[in-house]
Order: sequence, then structure tokens, then C-alpha cells
Amino acid sequence: DLSLHEMPVTSLRSVAAGGPLIIVMNAGAGHSDAEVSRETLGRVFQEARREHEFILLKEGTSLTEATQRAIALARARGGVVVAAGGDGTINGVAQGVLGSGCLFGVLPQGTFNYFGRAHGIPQEDEAAARALLGAAVQEVQVGLVNDRIFLVNGSLGLYPELLEEREAMKSQLGRSRAVAMLAGFRTLLRKQIPQRLTLECDGLTRTVLTPTLFIGNNALQLERLGFAEAAALKRGQLAAVVVRRGGLFSMLTLILRSIVGRLGEAEKVDAFAFHRLTVSSGHKRQFKVATDGETCWLKAPLVFQVAPEPLLLLVPRPEHQAEIV
Repeated sequence: DLSLHEMPVTSLRSVAAGGPLIIVMNAGAGHSDAEVSRETLGRVFQEARREHEFILLKEGTSLTEATQRAIALARARGGVVVAAGGDGTINGVAQGVLGSGCLFGVLPQGTFNYFGRAHGIPQEDEAAARALLGAAVQEVQVGLVNDRIFLVNGSLGLYPELLEEREAMKSQLGRSRAVAMLAGFRTLLRKQIPQRLTLECDGLTRTVLTPTLFIGNNALQLERLGFAEAAALKRGQLAAVVVRRGGLFSMLTLILRSIVGRLGEAEKVDAFAFHRLTVSSGHKRQFKVATDGETCWLKAPLVFQVAPEPLLLLVPRPEHQAEIV
């Protein structure tokens, strides 16, 4: 059988326009009530007479298993796998979809939604559903660190610690941008242990002492932080951000710069574009890594690169695109 990458454009358009929508939905993303959200999405699809099925992620449900079930249904019925949730859920579903031969759709429901926003996908359920119904197919670059993908960013060091702090605070205070910011300040106060990393890129090797290494694959996020390297993503590259070691005041200053979109101008921040970056650290056997807001442990060395094939994403047509804010 032909994969979708090998199918004629007319066949891809047919699947995008009329194929069943198999929706993996995070029941707890952002502030959305899962039942209300599902009813809204279902109503839009039903009014459009578009075949659809929800696979809900509830407590104890494996995202991997739900995704594999969705892929199997999409393959059998000539449909589209759709992720409804925040960047972490979207990443988890995309991890399975990449290379599966399925088209990929997104209904953003998280707090930051950088992936959806970067592609003009509306943040409101009804608007996102209507945009999905008339969407076009677009190839989208995927970042890869060892065997894990990232659509927005990958990182190690302080940033994964911040994400874990944020999740702990979210369980007490709820999910919001204010909680994310508070988690950042608390992480700086508690943990600032720089790592000595060896970076190999384009035949050159250098050693850096840094509290965090950040790899960007989302032009919108990089632009909002003030990095000119955002343009490199259009050339099939990724962007690395290395924060040099500094005291608490220095790190707080960097956070404030990130808020106003001027982090890229900071003296203690180095950024560069690359095709392949290998990261190691002495005899260290594994790293704690964050990919699109989810943390895990990966074996050393870490290899960051662009995945050999893109996602086939359904993106809104111009008249349905949301304004990027």
C-alpha cells in the first residue's frame, strides 16, 4: 500500500476533506471541561455530516495506547488522526502518527498552544472544529532527540526542572500562565546546578557550562523570545539556545527579558542554528529531557536533529486562520 507521502495530492485532499476524524482527546487540558468541549466539537462535526469518533484520555488511560488505536482506526477507515489537548498531548499523538501514513489534525486546548498558534489554528473549540473541516494538507518539520520527537522545543537542565515544578503547582493552583511564571521563579530559587556539556555541531566541538540548553522548533516561540534564529526553521534547521552560568539576579533578569521578548539580546545567552547537534557530558549515562512540556530520561549522548520525514498536518485555509497573538 502507498503511504500518504506517496499518494497523489488529490487523494490527500480527499482524505482531508471527507475522511473520518479519529479524535484522541485529553480530558484535562487547560481549563476546558471535557464533556462540554466534546459536545461542542461533536455538534460541529455532526452538523457538517462528518464522520467522527472520540477516544478520551481519562485517568489510567495510556496516551500511547489511545494513539495506536486511533491510528489503526484511521488506517482502516481512510481517516485522520486528530489530537485534542495541549502541546504535551499533541506531541504524544504526533509521536505515534509520524511515519504511520496518517494525516494529522489538531484541536488546541492547553495553556500555551504554541504549536496550534504557529499554524493559525483557532484556540476556541467551535472555531477550531470548523477550521479542521476545511483544512489543507501541509508538511510540518519535526524535531528529534534520540527517539523522541518535539514540535515546539526540547531541553535539558533547568527547564525540565521548571516543568516538573509547574506540574506540582498546577495540581494545587490550577493551570495558567501566572502559575507557570511562579513555578519559574521557585525553580530558580531552589535549583541552579550548571552542567558541563560537550556540544558537537558541524564538525566543531566546544564545552559549555550552562544551567540549561534549549532547542527550538517553533518559530512563533523563538520570535516571541527575541531570537533571529527563528528564520532558520524555514531552512530545515533547529535553533539552540545556551544560557551561560550566572547568579540568581542574572537568571531573574533573563526571565524578565523573555517576558518582554528580548531574551535573544542578552549577553549571557548564545544562540545558533544547526542541522545536527550531539550533546554529551563526561561519563554521564542519561539526561533528564523535556519535549513539548513532558519530561523523560534519555540515554547519552543526545542527538538533536530534524526528523527525516515531516508530519502531514491539516492547517486552516486563510479564511479560517486565527490571528497569531
